[in-house]
Amino acid sequence: MRRNITAALVACAAAAAAVLGAACGGDDAGGDGVRVVATTTQIGALVREVAGDRVQLTVLLAAGADAHDYEPSPQDSRTIRQADLVLKNGIGLDDWLDDVVKNSGTKARVVVATEGIEPIEGEAHDDHGHDHGEGDPHVWHDPENVKVMAKNIAEALADVDDVNAATYRANAEAYAKKLDDVDREIMALFAPIPPAQRKVVTNHESLNYFARRYQLEIIGAIIPGTAKEAQPSAQDLAKLTDLIRSEGVKAVLAEAEIDPKVAEQLAKDTGVRVVTGVYADSLGPAGSGADTIDGMLLHNARLIAEALK
Repeated sequence: MRRNITAALVACAAAAAAVLGAACGGDDAGGDGVRVVATTTQIGALVREVAGDRVQLTVLLAAGADAHDYEPSPQDSRTIRQADLVLKNGIGLDDWLDDVVKNSGTKARVVVATEGIEPIEGEAHDDHGHDHGEGDPHVWHDPENVKVMAKNIAEALADVDDVNAATYRANAEAYAKKLDDVDREIMALFAPIPPAQRKVVTNHESLNYFARRYQLEIIGAIIPGTAKEAQPSAQDLAKLTDLIRSEGVKAVLAEAEIDPKVAEQLAKDTGVRVVTGVYADSLGPAGSGADTIDGMLLHNARLIAEALK
């Protein structure tokens, strides 16, 4: 009888530990397939589109986190060591991953999801020390670039899981068609807006691909470069205020990841509209409608187009 009671207690403890472990885990898409690690929310979202629940997915960055300044944890190293595939953005955005991969001793294949995309030229070093000599890394704000990323991810998954290769490729093609639909919808949103009314100021330099694709003109940024935590000087803001007035800027775009206080004050001082809640460096949290790349693009476009009308 005592043995039976002891065995039952051990079983209950193991079950409780399993439940607790599941509750405390990171961003895991579930599945029993290959173990995939994605650095950013954008790459994680694309893995879900391409693989569904066929892989065990861990996304290192949470919604709202800044990839430029991310500090990997010991848990990240352990996760990467056990991975079959690691996917990074590249173009200088998540270079911190290289040391983690090297020190983890992983045998995982490491793939740059933006391979083949021609980046917009960037400064070698911005005013806050971030290295963007490879160009502007925020390529996911153009659906054409996202299609390339999805295809790269599908091929990377096919290489490590050839049993499901056809499914991955078919899903990437289906998502490309969805992105085409979204692209047409965004074009239609901006079509009625004259070019002279498409002048904007951003919080920091992260929407260049979106502006190029949909023919917006970014006159300036409140924070030069890409560091969200930096603060502009009074002189910087005075110059930007003059520029907004002289150029006829119609809106100030305040990203959801940054405190909008400075942007709101700038808009108030100049009499232009402020657009809050634009997702730039990260996708939105689950349930926001901006937790997929196509959803984020439409979310941003609707906000901006409404402000420019």
